Parts: sequence; structure tokens; C-alpha cells
Amino acid sequence: MTFTDLMVQQTINGLSLGAMYALLALGFTLVYGILELINFSHFNVFMIGSFVAMWVLQMFGLSGQDVVLTGVWLAFVLVVAFVVTMLFCGGLGVMIERITLRPLRYVKGPAAMITSIGVSYILFNLILLTVGADSKNFPNPLPTIRYQIGGATLDLRVILIWAIAFFLMVGLFFFVQRSRLGRAMRATAQDPEAARLMGINVNNTISLTFLLGGMLAGAAGLVYALYETNVWYFQGFKAGLIAFTAAVMGGIGNVRGAVLGGLIIGVIQALSDARLGPQWTEAVVFGYLIVIMVLRPRGLLGEETREAG
Repeated sequence: MTFTDLMVQQTINGLSLGAMYALLALGFTLVYGILELINFSHFNVFMIGSFVAMWVLQMFGLSGQDVVLTGVWLAFVLVVAFVVTMLFCGGLGVMIERITLRPLRYVKGPAAMITSIGVSYILFNLILLTVGADSKNFPNPLPTIRYQIGGATLDLRVILIWAIAFFLMVGLFFFVQRSRLGRAMRATAQDPEAARLMGINVNNTISLTFLLGGMLAGAAGLVYALYETNVWYFQGFKAGLIAFTAAVMGGIGNVRGAVLGGLIIGVIQALSDARLGPQWTEAVVFGYLIVIMVLRPRGLLGEETREAG
């Protein structure tokens, strides 16, 4: 494979990783835009999403990676897996906000952030103790269809991941910018008290934000599992930390910034894996973050005021 073909292949791989990171980063940025809170439980909501997706596919008889589906049945199974996973993770996000974070909303200091870390460890240990520490093979029902771009390969799985991520990102952007509930989210992000005086139910708006964030974490978990073809209890910490880095790099609180940051980090990670080796990747990713933060402290698309979009 020539150098050009290698760069094309790694860019394809990086955009696939970046799509997953972007979906996960959007959950961070939505919650931060509303509450100025880093929700560390988001890491393991994402991890649980991968396991829920695996269990849904197993209910359809897909217990390994050797069963391939086609046509309408494939589309039906994938749609059911995405809907169930996103709804489960969205509901989990709302439950976390309602039970553990809402009572601390007006408590000054790091209490809410520390609580989210505690919730994250509870979810982490729940999966560890019930499922085990070994990684699980994730069923891949997609047929092996590959397209050649010079010496690089683009397969159906990658195209599907791009399509799903694009659909969800565009849908979220238009929801936040154009819908009545989206306008309520942006108003709450800018000034919760003024939004309350305008008749906006701030509590419901915040719950909606956690619902959307959880649903995106679930979608990211399914996309991640399809791409990596395995899931394990510790995946949330590494992927979540990188996605959080993407949100900060893009400008946390900004939807477009989270997408941009995720795609950039995905490509950087893939190119670093190819050229320097995986052992250097994290140093390279966080090195880029430091440079960007020094030059643009609010991130690439960050602004003065808090925004949900």
C-alpha cells in the first residue's frame, strides 16, 4: 500500500471513529450548555448502550459474527436495535438527572460533578459484576461488501456508520435550532431564570436535555460496537474521555463544535495509529488539545455565552 493509499485508508477509519466520538461528545455539550456541568456518568451510559444493543441483537438469534442478514430483515433488526438502545439509554439519562443531579442543582461547588462520577462507577461496576471483565463479541449482521478507492477499502459497515451519524447529527441540529422545545433548550442555556419567567418549564427542559444526551450515547454505543466488533465493561472510560476532549476542543456547549472536534480527533487518532503506533496516540491527541486550548481557550467554535447549539 502506497503512502497516499495509507492516508486515505486511515482517513476513512478516522472519520468512522470521529462519527462515534461526535455522537458521544454531543451528549456532553448539551448538558454543559444547559447546566455548565460535566456529566461523567455519560461515559458509562455509552458503555451500557453497547451491551443493550448486543442483547437486542442476541434476541434475534445473532449470537456471533458469522450470521449475516440481508434486505428488509437486516433493516428491521438494525432499526429495532437502535430504537431500543437509544430509548433505554435516554431513559437512563433522565433517571440519573432526576434522582441524583436535580437535588444538587443549586448547590455550589463540585458536588454535582462528583455525584456524576459516583454514578459512573456504579454503572461501571454493575456491568463488571453481572457480565464479567472479559470482552464480548458483538454480532455483526452486515454482509461483507467492500469498495476499492485506489488501494484503500471502504466497506458497507463504515458507510452505514457515516449515514447513521450524519442523520442523528443533522436531526439534532435542526431540533435545537428550529423546534419549540429546541428554542426552550437554548433559552434555558442562556438564562434559566429568564426562561422560567417566560413560561418555560426549566425542569422538563433539563430532563429533555438528559434524554437527548442519553439517546445519543446509546447510538454512539451501538456505532462503536459495530465498528470495533466487541464490547467490554471498560470501554466507556477511554472513549468517553476522548469524546469529552472532542467537546472541549470544538467548544463545549456548541453542537457544531462537538461534531467538528469529534471528527478531528478521530482522524488524528487513526493517522497517529498508522504512523507512530497506538502507544503514541493518546499523547498526540491530548497534545493537539493543549495547543488548541492555548491558542483558542474557548475551543474552535466556542463563544462567550453558553449555548446549546
